[in-house]
Amino acid sequence: MSTESEWWKSAVIYQVYPRSFADSNGDGVGDIGGIRARLGHLRDLGVDAIWMSPWYPSPMADAGYDVADFRDIDPVFGSLAEAEALIAEAHAMGIRLIVDIVPNHISSEHPWFKAALASPTAPERDYFWFRPGKDGNMPTNWSGEFGGTTWTQVPDGDWYLHLFTPEQPDLNWEHPVVREEFENILRFWFDRGVDGIRIDSAALLFKDPALPEVTDGAPHPFHDLDAVHDVYRAWRLVADEYEDRALIGEVWMPEVERFTNYLRPDELHAAFNFDFLGCAWDPALMRVCIDRTLEAHAAVGAPATWVLSNHDVTRHVTRYGRADTTFSFDNNLDGTPVDLELGTRRARAAALLSLSLPGSAYVYQGEELGLWENENIGVDAIQDPMYARRGHTRDGCRVPLPWSADEPPFDFTTGEPWLPQPAEWKDRTVQAQTGDPSSMLELYRQAISVRSAEPGLHAPEMAWIPMNTDVLAYTRGPDFACVLNLSAHPIALPAGSTPLLLSGPLEDGGLLPPDTAAWLRIP
Repeated sequence: MSTESEWWKSAVIYQVYPRSFADSNGDGVGDIGGIRARLGHLRDLGVDAIWMSPWYPSPMADAGYDVADFRDIDPVFGSLAEAEALIAEAHAMGIRLIVDIVPNHISSEHPWFKAALASPTAPERDYFWFRPGKDGNMPTNWSGEFGGTTWTQVPDGDWYLHLFTPEQPDLNWEHPVVREEFENILRFWFDRGVDGIRIDSAALLFKDPALPEVTDGAPHPFHDLDAVHDVYRAWRLVADEYEDRALIGEVWMPEVERFTNYLRPDELHAAFNFDFLGCAWDPALMRVCIDRTLEAHAAVGAPATWVLSNHDVTRHVTRYGRADTTFSFDNNLDGTPVDLELGTRRARAAALLSLSLPGSAYVYQGEELGLWENENIGVDAIQDPMYARRGHTRDGCRVPLPWSADEPPFDFTTGEPWLPQPAEWKDRTVQAQTGDPSSMLELYRQAISVRSAEPGLHAPEMAWIPMNTDVLAYTRGPDFACVLNLSAHPIALPAGSTPLLLSGPLEDGGLLPPDTAAWLRIP
């Protein structure tokens, strides 16, 4: 683990989705024991930190994002003692650990909500958004984040708000008890050695108490209300009680300027750059996205982040293999043809792009293996609550990892995996790719190693190199360059340059093929 301060500014952070990383007890669900047993994979990959998706006690109405107790571990994943052991073992390997906190809502099984349901006069009812109906109907016609309605009526006639599922009642962040509780939750995990907190749905905490309808041209009643920044200023004070801790926000925001408000010096340390994740495989759009991201982050002195995939979006091997390479939840599983060879080639190039831009880079488990979306999960096997509400599922990117062997479950478990794995992943296992210089895994290992050792990739700035408009080319430091060919034709590399790492082989004459990236030493 680097002793350098402000590690989050340039770290390679690996997202572990615990249910799908590795299973140690044969029940088909990944767990902390499995993660501990496979930590060597992450050490060999060279990552600086692990971000753990929620592992707390939960009824699993939304895969753990419905939390019943933030100070314990769900038995399906293990115990608090095992979590503490994982933190220590990761630190011993030089890997920091980030946990996920979900502040917008809790589980309907949380003691607070149970008390709130027990009586309309219970003080806990004020911790949530209980409201009377309007003309016999729900208080608003807001649409939920998963689609569908956002209010559920309880037997005494009141309605409670849930921007996600009814099992995830929204908290009232105007209440001081709610604020104090979460500040203490942060301290609980920081006291156990956790290095960072990832904040789920960070922009949704506050709602307009007048409960207006969503109207074009009017301020949104629950997205990005200004009061949310007071919460993160208070959280920053908590983090600053400890040495070298980081707060990292999940902030879905179309306006980059509003996005970077969360990154002012007294708020969050970093936030996910979804603008880059959703960008099409298009040179002009990518350049605009990169410039806009770097300029906005520089204005508030915060590091940029570069994300290609996560547990909520279609894996980018699949996205890049479609005619429409942008991402939105509306095209998540749209049935359009996928060219996996093309998607893999582009994903290899995107890895060198994302790992050479200024700032930190996030790797979602399995992207280092070149996994694609499993779009063939039967309806009866789907577990994502979004499917019932919006007609598509995120389960395809959450399928358990393939470790070794020639058929499912690929040593993920000795039992039946909680989601089915494609048989075609036999060539994408860790075992199959280890030692193969042409594999995605070895590309990631090499790239992260070069990133760590290359002085130019520690420089804070980058500068564009004038080339064909269908090419992204830039320098980092005095003698390092990245060139990504998004044109339809091979191109010559800059004169006098020497390849350090290629996402694919050069063509005759040393030309860089389409959809290929090169890291170069330049004179």
